[in-house]
Amino acid sequence: MRYEKELLEIENKIKELEKFAEEKEVDLSKEIEKQKKIYIAKSKEAYSKLTDWDKVSIARHPERPYALDYINEITTDFVELHGDRLFGDDSAVVGGLCRIDDKKFMVIGIQKGRTVEEKIERNFGMSNPEGYRKALRLMKMAEKFRIPVLTLIDTSGAYPGMEAEERGQGEAIARNLMEMSGLKTPIIAVVIGEGGSGGALALGVADKVLMMEHAVYSVISPEGCAAILFKDGSLAEKAAKNLKISAQNLKKLGVIDEIIPEPFGGAHKDPKCAEINLKKAVLLSISELEKIKMDTLLENRYNKFRSIGFFMGK
Repeated sequence: MRYEKELLEIENKIKELEKFAEEKEVDLSKEIEKQKKIYIAKSKEAYSKLTDWDKVSIARHPERPYALDYINEITTDFVELHGDRLFGDDSAVVGGLCRIDDKKFMVIGIQKGRTVEEKIERNFGMSNPEGYRKALRLMKMAEKFRIPVLTLIDTSGAYPGMEAEERGQGEAIARNLMEMSGLKTPIIAVVIGEGGSGGALALGVADKVLMMEHAVYSVISPEGCAAILFKDGSLAEKAAKNLKISAQNLKKLGVIDEIIPEPFGGAHKDPKCAEINLKKAVLLSISELEKIKMDTLLENRYNKFRSIGFFMGK
């Protein structure tokens, strides 16, 4: 983010002053307090003027909580399930049975990986078709046992490699869209970081679509959009503005239902707070959805997605 360099410099200065004061046993409390006030003021100014492109930077922050971070913190009795029973097990998609407080869920998330080794293992959060087929298998299992589905979306998009196309990437995504639209159990989708293209939408057909405050959700990445529309990938900031990819813009457009608040500065600043907020939002949503009869739930889900967007004639 454009403000991060300045904020980081102030943060480092505070740490240096604290270290110097401790080592030399001198009182620098007034100067340290002064720098902290400057940091807070600069932070408030920065985060009150965030653009959609700034949101992209926050959504991609390497220390931001990923799917497994949320699963490990907000669920209990998590039993991970593997494989699509057709080709293999895609590590970019994690899922299994769990409880959130006393509620049973089938949780499915897209995991990016934090270290270099994890990123490679998780394919940078870009799923192959077997990942989407695994997700569908778990959703159908949830439907069979009448267990709600919770999806945690964080991907720049589905893997575009030749091998993925040969194994039916497009068909796997399309089938998930079709099956989720009629799945006879409540579905809650949460965009926790990046929600990119069909790779995100394949887990996003839900009764309630929620977004973390600084997450982004779009049909294409800003860089990809700029390269196609403007023939210049460096115009990604302009593309982000036109795409309306922030949670705030998407809420206004009716693409998502709710925005989950993040701690000041983003989820990476206080992951515990972000996890608590997500958990509250999920439990509130499921308490609302479980009161609705299944036929009505399916009809509402259908109408929800049919009503997104409109055609402007001549």
